[in-house]
Amino acid sequence: MNVIKAEVISLVYSNVRNGYVIARAKSSREPGQITVCGYMGNLVPGETLSLHGEWKDHPKYGRQFMVQEFEQIFPASINGIKRYLSSGMIKGVGPVMAGKMVLMFGQEVLEILDSDPDKLLQVEGIGTKKLEKIKASWAEQREIRNLMLFLQTYQIPTTFAARIYKKYGSEAVQKLTDNPYDLVYEIRGIGFKTADKMALKLGLPADSQERLQAGIVYQLFQLAEKGHLFYPASELLPRVMELLGGTVLEKLQSALNMLEERKKITVQDLPEQNIEGAVYLGFYYKVEQELAQRLCSLSTHPAALSLEKVRSRLERLEQQERIRLTSEQKQAVLDGCMNKAFVITGGPGTGKTTITRMMVKTFSALKLRIKLAAPTGRAAKRLSQATGAQATTIHRLLGFSPSEGFEHNEQSKLKADIVIVDEVSMLDAVLMVQLLRALPVTCRLILVGDVNQLPAVGPGNVLKDILASETIPRAVLTNIFRQARESSIVVNAHRINTGKFPVNSDKSPPRADFFWVQQDDLPRIQELITYMVCERIPAVYGLDSLRDIQVLTPMHKGDVGTMELNRLLQDRLNPGPDAVVRGYRRFRVRDRVLQLRNNYEKDVFNGDLGWVDKVDLEDSEITVDFDGRKVVYDLDDLDELTLAYAVSVHKSQGSEYPAIIMPVVTQHYLLLQRNLIYTGLTRARQLAVIIGSPKALGMGLNNTGAGHRFTHLRYRLQQAFE
Repeated sequence: MNVIKAEVISLVYSNVRNGYVIARAKSSREPGQITVCGYMGNLVPGETLSLHGEWKDHPKYGRQFMVQEFEQIFPASINGIKRYLSSGMIKGVGPVMAGKMVLMFGQEVLEILDSDPDKLLQVEGIGTKKLEKIKASWAEQREIRNLMLFLQTYQIPTTFAARIYKKYGSEAVQKLTDNPYDLVYEIRGIGFKTADKMALKLGLPADSQERLQAGIVYQLFQLAEKGHLFYPASELLPRVMELLGGTVLEKLQSALNMLEERKKITVQDLPEQNIEGAVYLGFYYKVEQELAQRLCSLSTHPAALSLEKVRSRLERLEQQERIRLTSEQKQAVLDGCMNKAFVITGGPGTGKTTITRMMVKTFSALKLRIKLAAPTGRAAKRLSQATGAQATTIHRLLGFSPSEGFEHNEQSKLKADIVIVDEVSMLDAVLMVQLLRALPVTCRLILVGDVNQLPAVGPGNVLKDILASETIPRAVLTNIFRQARESSIVVNAHRINTGKFPVNSDKSPPRADFFWVQQDDLPRIQELITYMVCERIPAVYGLDSLRDIQVLTPMHKGDVGTMELNRLLQDRLNPGPDAVVRGYRRFRVRDRVLQLRNNYEKDVFNGDLGWVDKVDLEDSEITVDFDGRKVVYDLDDLDELTLAYAVSVHKSQGSEYPAIIMPVVTQHYLLLQRNLIYTGLTRARQLAVIIGSPKALGMGLNNTGAGHRFTHLRYRLQQAFE
């Protein structure tokens, strides 16, 4: 194995999930700059590394040093120290301040940071407040280095040292020694295999019960992330065997039994689905049972309302609003008002919005207390606009805070006579239970959604299961109104939903609202998307490239995945040098960004769309504007954000955009399915463009079985109502 000493000059690529890095570096042994590759975590330009590895010749990128082990040491040169301090690693020190510190103290500046940081008060621009920030940040970096030494002692990757320290602080080493598997659930980005390697390096036997049980629980969590509330034991255990590397099945069965004894899991036979040994995480088993029981209790508890009064108010409202409801719509409004629980489902153009608005106005006229909610902020905003009444996210309706949980719950009910929830296809089982806990039994619950859209990101298939149970009254809207039939977007959404190919609009731009551009060549599809977003659509339709046009794509990787398209579109629409860098991502003022996960402390949620309002290079912070609310992200938080010139179809749920462009290519065959194409198309208000091959589109239209979820709510509801 070769050993070289090299100073990091710049990062070419960084995968924040697994810590894989490609960097340009300078070594005294090699002429010019060299390329180093390996799992080295968050490298900082300017730092010096002792690298152990081998030279390889890459057929495309040339000579590279493949790192197998490395050690971080302080930079030695003045330029290296300046780059190191300018990297954003130390809060309060940007490029300008780093230059001043190096100018005053030279190579001694790092030693001063370590042993006598108060001397930094001599530097112009550093006061007491800034000094405290610098000292705290430097101390944290020192602790992280100590943690790295511990990890390297056991030949454990140092990739996630910063995150481990942020979670556990000075107790990090003890926590790792006690139970490395906790990292999987408590440290974002650390997978089971990383924690498992750590456990084995620390001496845990490969067939230990701790390891086998951790493998089963991890696999169940992974399956829950794919939407399953349970998984059949006959399919679960082979998955765990593959994960753990050939563990004997009998030992796994023993681990499963022990988990059941410890009440970590519940195993139940489900004869209605011909499943023996359905394995639930204990939490999800209770959620599914409680959901069925609470929905039944709410639906069957009486709360009198006069049908004549409702009918009278509705007729008066029709006159006031100068609207004439069809018999289907009128019956849906009456049924929605009279039933304790009611579901309204239908595709675009079938009148869901009109029915919802008329129900809200009818309830208001009857002086009843109404609460409106949706799973996401953008969906809530659309509901407010559609009804003229205030709507919030479900989390805000229930008063959620990270420290206290839900303000409204079993002990503190919502003060409401009616709760209407829109976009219910996005509602997972856990959030649905939290909502039901907060409703008084006298409350009416109206659920509105399109059952043909993609299901919730979280576990469960609430809307589909409720409809399949046939226990809750519903209005299934199928009639497309004449005005809606004039929209090619609406017409093609219904064609796609029945497995038919879309047809182009018979109008000419700018009146045409749908185009299917047939193209097989991926580089050409890239060019077309960039041209349409940056030039063609703004010129013809008068839409803003940054604000109005959204590229939707099934996957993140590939030539027309979100990662590559975001890079291309950012370079065209928002180039510039001033950017906060996180791995290979660069965030600049005016960039459109997307929140990737719920952050209750910042009060931002998975799928929220915002724009970068401010970039602070000195503190490595950016401020994002989410519909008028400013949220600050530091370097450690940036993993929660991604560029959003192109987003996945899943992340677009609950949102609408003036125009969408959606590539559908065979490269995305793993995710091509009918409800994904349908969901993407129905995000468009004024214009939709699908680009791709007939083969890829046909694959998606014919794929209706993908995405099956193991749930039992349908049958639990039927049993509860018996």
